[in-house]
Amino acid sequence: MIRTVLTDAQWAAIAPHCLGRECDPGRTGPQPRMFVEAVPWIARTGCPWRDLPPEFGKVNTVFKRFRRWVKADAFHMMFKALSGDGDFECVMVDGTVVKVHRHGQGAKGGLRARPSGALAAV
Repeated sequence: MIRTVLTDAQWAAIAPHCLGRECDPGRTGPQPRMFVEAVPWIARTGCPWRDLPPEFGKVNTVFKRFRRWVKADAFHMMFKALSGDGDFECVMVDGTVVKVHRHGQGAKGGLRARPSGALAAV
């Protein structure tokens, strides 16, 4: 059993933007929701397409369908449909510390040899 990512409300917003609906002429891809679930699964796990679980369908078929949808900007439309939903269910915060070079801070020059007061008096 594959754990799904999309909620029913998210799927309702995405479904109108899926390619190959029942009303379109020709053969449409089976189970559009499982296909859409396969894409975040690949992104989430970082696995190559050949490691896609069989529950999502044949690997080559799913990949070809993915390429068709990318060329048709279907995922861009889905993103625009979901971007209005700002529930912040998943928020990523980067906690790394990056030190800025002294030139970026506005500091003057580098280290200079400054004579002490005793050496200056001699």
